Amino acid sequence: MGAHRDSFGTLDFLRNLPLFRDLDLPRLEAIAAATSEQRVAAGAVLFQRGDPCDGMHVIVVGRVKLALLAPAGAEKVIEILGPGQSFGEAVMFIDRPYNLYAEALADSLLLHIGRKAILDAVDGSPEFARRMLNELSQRQCRLVADIEAYTLKSATERVTGYLLAALDDHPSLAQPADVLLTASKSVLASRLNITREHFSRILHELSQAGLIRVSGRNIHILDPAGLREHKT
Repeated sequence: MGAHRDSFGTLDFLRNLPLFRDLDLPRLEAIAAATSEQRVAAGAVLFQRGDPCDGMHVIVVGRVKLALLAPAGAEKVIEILGPGQSFGEAVMFIDRPYNLYAEALADSLLLHIGRKAILDAVDGSPEFARRMLNELSQRQCRLVADIEAYTLKSATERVTGYLLAALDDHPSLAQPADVLLTASKSVLASRLNITREHFSRILHELSQAGLIRVSGRNIHILDPAGLREHKT
């Protein structure tokens, strides 16, 4: 893993992120000065559970999974994050070690922002503090939604919900559209709290029902409305 300073335009990238957009230039420059680049290959572990946390990460390019690892080796994927998303803030603020491990799912470019620079910005900018609280609150809401899905929804509903959520980027939610799986079926199955075999079986059943067509990681949603109503 390599770390070096501002070879691609850290200041401009941070300025365009919603979290940092309203910071004045001196505070933004202070954060950029405390930021280092991390270029990592797919499969690289960014940190392990128990490692000290001295800042937060922002993804520029690539994808990262946050996961728990059981003593026997079983993995539970908590989040899959992509460009523009951040992680590590919660444990950074309470000055505790990481409670998850992070692994790059693709060749990635990340920014690591030092803890002191973030705390100084929070102290000096109420607007930034509110944005940070908003980000952490949204993450908590997503975790509660995950718990609801794991306990109250069937495996099929979790898979169809994942596919339908991916349609949010399309202009029309009523028309057929393609969804590209952002990770391997094993990783996504863990994210949805089912086995890889069960995940593949559900995709096959949805294909047999004429709702989707699967081609590798590309899922063509043939009938979005029918997928929404499918509850098996």
